[in-house]
Formats: sequence, C-alpha cells, structure tokens
Amino acid sequence: MLESQSSRDHRRAGPGSCESFGEGMARHCNEMHPGSRVAVDCPDALLHPAFSRRRNAPRLTGTDLVDVMRTAVVGVGYLGRFHAQKYHGLPNSDLVGIADPSASARAAVAAELGVAAHADYRELLGRVDAVSVVTPTPSHYAIAKEFLEAGAHVLLEKPMTTTVAEGEGLIEAARRAKRILQIGHLERFNAAVQAVQPILTVPRFIESARLAPFKHRGTDVDVVLDLMIHDIDLILSIVRSAVVAVDAIGSSVFSGEIDIANARLRFANGCVANATASRVSLKTERRLRLFQDDAYVSVDLHQKLLTVIRKTDGMSADGLPKVNIEETGYEQGDALKAEIEAFLQAAATGQPPPVTGEDGLKALRTALLIAEQVANSRAGFSVAPA
Repeated sequence: MLESQSSRDHRRAGPGSCESFGEGMARHCNEMHPGSRVAVDCPDALLHPAFSRRRNAPRLTGTDLVDVMRTAVVGVGYLGRFHAQKYHGLPNSDLVGIADPSASARAAVAAELGVAAHADYRELLGRVDAVSVVTPTPSHYAIAKEFLEAGAHVLLEKPMTTTVAEGEGLIEAARRAKRILQIGHLERFNAAVQAVQPILTVPRFIESARLAPFKHRGTDVDVVLDLMIHDIDLILSIVRSAVVAVDAIGSSVFSGEIDIANARLRFANGCVANATASRVSLKTERRLRLFQDDAYVSVDLHQKLLTVIRKTDGMSADGLPKVNIEETGYEQGDALKAEIEAFLQAAATGQPPPVTGEDGLKALRTALLIAEQVANSRAGFSVAPA
C-alpha cells in the first residue's frame, strides 16, 4: 500500500518538529485522522518518535548501553499514575502507552508524560514487552491473561485475583507463554523489611498492625484483601511454613465490606502470627513485631525504623537482665521504583522475580481463608439479651 505524504510526514515527525505535544503532535495526527479530539487518541501515535523509540533500541546511561523494553500501564488512577511515572523515568523503559476507561484519568497522565493514551487496553496487546496492570481486582485475571498470551511480561497489583482458580490460571498462562508474572506486594521493597532479613532466625510469634483512615479507594474489596494481604505476604515470606489453622473476626463500619479484621495464624513449624488491619482508624500505622529466641524485633514500616532488642550477659543494678537496644532508621527511598526495576530486570534476564505468581497465590489463598472465617464469625455472632 502506498503511503501518503501526510502519513510519511507523520512517521518522520520527531520531537524537533513538534513545537509541543499539544500543538505539533496534534497537527500531525489530525492530518492523518481528521476528527481526532486530541493527539493521544490517534491510533498511530505509538509510531511517532515523540512517543516511542525503536523496539529494544539501546539507550545510553553513562558509559553503558541498556536494552530498552516497550512498557505500558493499564489503569492510571491513583496508583497507576505512579507506575507510569516510574516507567517513564527509567533508562531501560520506553513507556509507549497507557490505558484507562476514564477519559479524565488517561488524559491527565498522557499530558503529564507525553505518551499515547487508550480507552481500551486491547489496543496495546502485541505492542509492548512489559506491562503493569493496576486496575480494580475483579478485572485482573482477564487483563493479565490477555497480555501474557500476547507475549508481554506482567506486573500485577495485589491481590492478584479474586479467586484461587483465577490465580492458578494466571500462573499457568505465564508458564505457557514463558513470561514473567510478578505480583505487586510493595512492602517486600521497603528498606526496613529488607534490612531485617539477616537478623531473623526462627520467629516464634509475629504481630502485625496496619491501620489507616477510611478512603473510598480500595473498597471494591474487603480490608483483608485491601490492606491485611500486605502483612500476610510478609509473614508468609518470613515463616516459610504451611498455615495449618486460621481464626479470624471482623466487622464492617463505613463500607459494605469488612473494614476492620483480626486474624490468628498457626503454622506447621509452631509459629503463631496475629494480624490486625483497619481502614477506619484515626491514624496511620504499619508495624511488624517479631519474637525469636535471641531477640525482639520491631519494624516500623511507615517510618522505616528498625529496632532490635537482645539480652546480654550480666545483670543491671536493679537485678534485671541487661539488654542491648539497636535502633536504625532508613531513608524513605522509592519502593515502587525498586519494584518496577526488579520486574524489568526479571523480564530481561528470565530470572524469577522477587515476588512470584506463586507467592501472590499463597497470600491470596490465606487471605481468602481469613475472609471466610470472618464471614463465618459474623454469621454466628449474636447479642446476648440484657
């Protein structure tokens, strides 16, 4: 097929020939596609050099050359916008597009980052190497599966799916496609969490608390799948033993779902964990406490503060055992950037990601057991007569 002069101009037009994203790019797109509302609606926008470099084109970073992956973000609401920003700023990422059914959400991010925007994520299938899926949980399975089958590596926000069967289906789809499936359990990349790993031996008891003020964002699922699942994943990654018993209770307060919950987990190796999550608190707290034979360890996940208390030899003047207290603070850092960097590294090398699909499935399976226990406890709860 012969290409028109306007089409050739459109494809050749580089950043230097576009006075701005809103003017130059719109002019070239509208020549080819009259009636397009804005440049980012142009179906050929991904071909424009202002948006996208050649697939896997090397980019200089200092003295090194790195392979560049074509990336995209599906769902650019509150959290998805941050994903897009990170991909846009990484040297080994070429953010070629975003997708969101909300016109205002996609237009805002497209204007901020100068990327093509789509109402339908399917327009990105086969055009990207790696994608973040940051949509409401009920849509995770269908979207992630389509991208895996189209040959893209997938970073999927937590919880990975709404059911265990869907989670198993995505793991199998990733295996068949030989693609990376990483689950977005962001606390794994918390500096304090990474610092505590060498200290841990065999914890006997773990206590977690995750409290937050109420927000409508995230209420499409209960507090167990919204907040507690972060701590479930951390606890499972620390204990590394099968859960053999679950006891849980919870209540709804502001939403139609459970807004506050407490769960007690017993593991095959004897460890017990007590987890509390609330999205109806007046303060924000994210804390993990671990007790093992030689130490008490407190991890303030919010303030990035690690406290280790150990018994030492000798007695104090009041007859109590002497203890050594070590308190270390860590830089806030950028956990999301570290998560995405690890994802792209796994995609480039084929090595397992830090949080695999199997890890996400274990957390989901445990969270659903807790949610089931909460539902049973509510059904059996009765108020004694006065």
